[in-house]
Amino acid sequence: MADELVDAAIEDCRERMARVVDHTKGEFAGIRTGRAAPALVEKLRVEYYGAEVPLQQLAGIHVPEPRILVITPYEKGPNALKAIEKAVQSSDLGITPSNDGSVVRLVFPVLTAERRKELAKVAHHKAEDGRVAVRNLRRSARKDIEAFEKDGDISSDELDRAEKELDKLTHDHTSEIDRLLAHKEQELLNG
Repeated sequence: MADELVDAAIEDCRERMARVVDHTKGEFAGIRTGRAAPALVEKLRVEYYGAEVPLQQLAGIHVPEPRILVITPYEKGPNALKAIEKAVQSSDLGITPSNDGSVVRLVFPVLTAERRKELAKVAHHKAEDGRVAVRNLRRSARKDIEAFEKDGDISSDELDRAEKELDKLTHDHTSEIDRLLAHKEQELLNG
């Protein structure tokens, strides 16, 4: 019984930490590196017929060349094109879309060294947000497990074992975020 309580709390924490790492990975994918990638725009919110919809639900996105992204709306007509253009212009991509009547093209300029450094800072902030979220999950799980001990459901030895396991989980997940950050920095600075 006691082991089940602790194991359930730790497993829940592990799953939540994995989701934080996945979210951080997605955040990194949204930081452009001078190369066109669908991940840069697929989550953009597009105001379409009064509702905000992710771009990937409105259009196909493909990369015909390393620095060109082509967005082809599923629905023909000017409404979708205008809505997509507006969403790209109001995003933080810093790219002016061009529209030929059937597709929206984004041409990614070569990044300057200064812009690469700025983007590396953005990546650092997103990584720190991820690490903080992981540590907050550890703190929350630790409180739950300490409550089990306080209520007499587990012994202090079991509490120590659980805390060590939580610390290892935290270390593993923050290390994964650091590894993802190092990869993104490499991509940005040497891009």
